[in-house]
Amino acid sequence: MPDVVRERAGVPVLVCGPDGPSVATEQDALDLIGAAFLGAEVVAVPAHRLDPSFFSLGSRFAGEVMQKFVNYRLRLVVVGDISRHLAASAALRALVDESNQAGHVWFVPDLDALDDRLRAATRRTGPAAG
Repeated sequence: MPDVVRERAGVPVLVCGPDGPSVATEQDALDLIGAAFLGAEVVAVPAHRLDPSFFSLGSRFAGEVMQKFVNYRLRLVVVGDISRHLAASAALRALVDESNQAGHVWFVPDLDALDDRLRAATRRTGPAAG
């Protein structure tokens, strides 16, 4: 499945396909942001498409990517099982917990969980102005 903008829970989401290119550089992240500008408010990236350095906070790659999405006012959602990365890093566990409490970056196990988060966010804030 290619990367495609789909409405999920009433929100336009760039759902990145599982077989797409790896996100290994800031330019790769900017490419996703550019694709999202076709009408998405959220970018849902399979966790396995993120370079392993994303989950190693010492590399600073996660912070750089997350900041790009915040700067462009897009929500980044990492979709999939990251348990092995969480088991290896208390700092990553803290980042995931903190991110999931805020609104700009979420870590969810699957797209159904993303739909639940989007519905909950829409109930709290009302429909997105556009």
